[in-house]
Amino acid sequence: MTTFDQQLSAPFKSLNLKYRKLMGQKRPEELDLKERNRREWSWMLYDVGNSAFSVAISSAAFPAFIGIIASTEAQMQLGWFNSLSSIILAVLSPILGTLAEFRGYKKKMFNFFAIFGILTTMLLAFLPTNMWFTICLAYVLTNVCYNGSIIFYDAFLVDSVVKERMDKISSYGFAWGYITSIIPFGISLVFIYYLGMANPLGYQLCFLITGAWWLIFTLPMIVDVQQVYWSPKPKNGVFIYSFREIASTFKDIRKYKYAFVFLIAYFFYIDGVDTIIRMVVPYVQSVLGNEIVDTVILLVILLGSQIVAFPFAILYGWLTKFFTPIRLIQVAMIPYLITVCTAVFMQNIWHLLIMAVLISSSQGGIQALSRSYFAQIIPPEKNNEFFGFYNVFGRFAAIMGPALMSLIGWLTGIPRLTILAVVPLFVIGFIITLYLPKNATAIDK
Repeated sequence: MTTFDQQLSAPFKSLNLKYRKLMGQKRPEELDLKERNRREWSWMLYDVGNSAFSVAISSAAFPAFIGIIASTEAQMQLGWFNSLSSIILAVLSPILGTLAEFRGYKKKMFNFFAIFGILTTMLLAFLPTNMWFTICLAYVLTNVCYNGSIIFYDAFLVDSVVKERMDKISSYGFAWGYITSIIPFGISLVFIYYLGMANPLGYQLCFLITGAWWLIFTLPMIVDVQQVYWSPKPKNGVFIYSFREIASTFKDIRKYKYAFVFLIAYFFYIDGVDTIIRMVVPYVQSVLGNEIVDTVILLVILLGSQIVAFPFAILYGWLTKFFTPIRLIQVAMIPYLITVCTAVFMQNIWHLLIMAVLISSSQGGIQALSRSYFAQIIPPEKNNEFFGFYNVFGRFAAIMGPALMSLIGWLTGIPRLTILAVVPLFVIGFIITLYLPKNATAIDK
């Protein structure tokens, strides 16, 4: 009979099996139907919770709030603050991903970033409105926490869903996130409208409502989803070990050539996606002006785009029955390219509506299938480390777009031209995906 200490030096599979037996954890494929549904729904509900943040803080209410308490110029400077948060995340992501490999760390770190993100979101409501620069720094902090929680949430897909259902469940998570986010955002719009579009109080209430919604739908994830795949905790300290593992993982990920090629493509096209999400409000308001589209109309359009995104995200998940995920990702880039190429000529509200529908038709699909495609081409026992690099590429990419838009606006003084910074990002990303195989399950790692 071997001791537990002896087992710690055994192969990974023996370690994992022993731990799961002790803790009562099962791999997704070992669950019965009831258990599988419960774990999948608990995982998906975090998309429901954090999508409220994505709409209210990243895209809509917060940029409008800054425009009210500061100026339109300050709104455009949000690009620099978004880039700052992306730099912080790019530095932290591989370290966090490596630390999350150790037994018990992944869930604790998810809980920390999610709860702290919720609290800092609510904090935005209490900072004095005459301190817009401080508020933007607080926004950087809450954005780091939000995206930090996403690192672990994405990695939990491997712990929660069998491989053949990843595309569907990932798409459904985004879909339900889109459609349900209209509830807290719609309630917030009522307060914003009746309190007055220029009244900061309505937006501050929006921050509180967003934080509360996010908290409620984080609880199932905290209760039901646990780490199944893990590595033993090193004896020489987790932080020293993590830096060694970062170099080792980078070497490993290059061995998985298609995963590496995908990350390069993802680096470019997801930058375009994130830039549009973060900069759409300041761009539209600076181009059209409040004489054509006031804040309430813009926020209502963004609300409607969430409704449009719901069926299309479901559709992308369903289409994986007939088409491969990488081909659907390529298809999803086309509406983005059309939108950014024509946005320079935007003149009225109808142009904005058409572009909002085009973006909404692709946003959920491209995000969901990117996440599930990557999850299928990496080793499950290293999913945290690999998703750490996945988020590094995403975060470093998110530095370029907003910063380039802000730079073009500063150099030319013509806000309308700033959107052109996004065009080459999708073109390069699309071209690189052409070198990826159609079927993720057929990849020779």
